[in-house]
Amino acid sequence: MVFKFRKLDQIFDKKLIISFFCIPLVNPQKLGRAQELDLTKKVMAFNKRIKIKSLLESDFVGQEVTLMGWVRTKRSNKNVSFVALNDGSTINNYQVVADPTIIEEDILKKITTGTCIKITGQIVASQGAGQSSEISASFIEILGEADPEKYPLQPKKHSLEFLREIAHLRMRTNTFGAVFRVRHTLAYAVHKYFNDRGFFYIHTPIITASDAEGAGETFKVTTLDLKNPPLNEDGSINYKKDFFEREANLTVSGQLEGELAAMALAEIYTFGPTFRAENSNTTRHLAEFWMIEPEMAFYDAEDNQDLAEDFLQYVIRYALEHCQDDLAFLDKRAAEEEQSKKADQRSELGLMERLRFVTENKFERLTYTEAIDILRNSNPNKKKKFQYLIEEWGADLQSEHERFLVEKHFKKPVILTNYPKEIKSFYMRLNEDGKTVAAMDILFPGIGEIVGGSQREERLENLTARMEEMNIPQDEMWWYLDTRRFGATPHAGFGLGFERLVQFVTGMGNIRDVIAFPRTPGSAEF
Repeated sequence: MVFKFRKLDQIFDKKLIISFFCIPLVNPQKLGRAQELDLTKKVMAFNKRIKIKSLLESDFVGQEVTLMGWVRTKRSNKNVSFVALNDGSTINNYQVVADPTIIEEDILKKITTGTCIKITGQIVASQGAGQSSEISASFIEILGEADPEKYPLQPKKHSLEFLREIAHLRMRTNTFGAVFRVRHTLAYAVHKYFNDRGFFYIHTPIITASDAEGAGETFKVTTLDLKNPPLNEDGSINYKKDFFEREANLTVSGQLEGELAAMALAEIYTFGPTFRAENSNTTRHLAEFWMIEPEMAFYDAEDNQDLAEDFLQYVIRYALEHCQDDLAFLDKRAAEEEQSKKADQRSELGLMERLRFVTENKFERLTYTEAIDILRNSNPNKKKKFQYLIEEWGADLQSEHERFLVEKHFKKPVILTNYPKEIKSFYMRLNEDGKTVAAMDILFPGIGEIVGGSQREERLENLTARMEEMNIPQDEMWWYLDTRRFGATPHAGFGLGFERLVQFVTGMGNIRDVIAFPRTPGSAEF
């Protein structure tokens, strides 16, 4: 059966169409034929809009356009109303000039902060400062009202704590609009970087039966009745009755599965959500976050460091190039935040300076042992200003130690290598000294560790020995060990917490402010 569609104006009376769509705006009985056709065109072409970003980047003066967006502010005098409109495409607002002799009074009254409106009008040269053009409105439609008595985002400064409580609305603010546009750009840059270098994107499982970190802090996945679970004779839960017929959890890392793919495709990366059931209420931890994890066959530890350094510099340069307005705003915001801190807690570098610090300096490379010697002999350690004093080899470095190395000692990003095996994971390759593993951490100013990685242990006997030392059940990891039994090769990889990267690039002090809906202990709102 074939249906033939005709234009709406061939089926319905135009006045009926106009009345249906525009009851609050006009009285169709008062329209002349030319006005009627013009208004019909505007109503039917609802999505023929120009984004504000495009409007600001090109010359539209003299053209009639349609804009849609949310009102940031409105100010009026007897002769005209000025509306600051934002549609999310840019941090910059666009000025709408509404003449009360053209736009009906009841429409102008409804235009308040937060209201969503559609404007059609002519772009004209702006008489005021701030932007070169503005739109002279000939037609305004209220798409969604916002009661000023109830709308929580009025034009004033709101605390980040308050905005976390209304995370469903906070992206409408300048700060969070900028953060999430930068986040998008960084995500795109990640995929572009790896794609342009021949890597394959692998989707690793979110539900898994393994704990890649061996930490045991995982979210369990089950369909069992928690009030009355089936039990074995010894009183333990009978997971044979569960959906997967075994214990399962949300993934803490896609690395192990990524290694499997690298053993066939050579160079792969994962970019997906990971979950940690750590009861950490800090500015650097989330229960749900995104991880970027490349894995590369035929790479050794040095190749791994080279790739990680090049990758980080690339994505940050990409953001600097494509997010100039947003980063300029965030730089200014970060400077204001710094002024509110105590003098000894302020960063020596502004946001843009930190970003260029990373992109314009070759990373300093040194071993863990060399770093321990530097820290042990440093003034903060000798004068006991470190919260965690460095006394002997084998200490697990804290953020204060990492930042000292980057910001005070070397004044450039740092790659630390060859950590003690006792403080690193089972899959890291054992060095010839028998004490250290071919691990690396990359340290950035203001944040400390941002990347962790290693050359992976490809020797079956060494890997199984490490698993025994760390009580990793080999029978459950048979599939992982098979990659060492059949066609093993030297390989390496690293992990980057995406939110840590976004936090560094945007200068936000709390990691909960760089993910749309943060999941933290006691909080799973929205």
